Amino acid sequence: FGGLLDMITDRCSTLGLLYVLGNNTTSTTTTKAFRILYLALILLDISSHWCQMYSTTSLGSHHKSAESNQGRNILVRWYYQHYYFFGYLCTGAEFTYVFMYIRSNLLLLRNDDNDDDNNNVLLQVVEFLLLICLPGWFMKQIINVFQLTSACYAVAQYDADQRNRTAANKEEKEEEKDATSTSKKSK
Repeated sequence: FGGLLDMITDRCSTLGLLYVLGNNTTSTTTTKAFRILYLALILLDISSHWCQMYSTTSLGSHHKSAESNQGRNILVRWYYQHYYFFGYLCTGAEFTYVFMYIRSNLLLLRNDDNDDDNNNVLLQVVEFLLLICLPGWFMKQIINVFQLTSACYAVAQYDADQRNRTAANKEEKEEEKDATSTSKKSK
């Protein structure tokens, strides 16, 4: 239950940040393009994590455990095995959204003919912090794509194995039934 709760709160916070970013500025062509990007990021984040959670839960393990990620993409395994890498990507992604929000509001203040030196210094600090976080954000999106594909493959493999077992069991039962009916006829 703890893993599921963690997953839900993480997805909700990311969704909330992206929703706020998408509604933060006036409606322009650029803003509309960013809204589509934010929607794509929301869909990627939710689907990749849901599939990861489903695929590992189907196998009866935790979504971050080494056993559940065995056979997955090497980046996904590395992501869950190395806590500092995991931490940088997660915090980098979330803080990228926070700093983008702050930056857009500082730019709006600057566009309102408010050429305050403190505002310009703060904008430079936020842009510097954004540059530190952006590589983590970018890598996190790559991990999300690999996580989605790895998890979907694992679910498909699990389903195929289940069907093969069911078919094999059905075939065995039919063979036993045929053998039993043949032995009864010979008596």
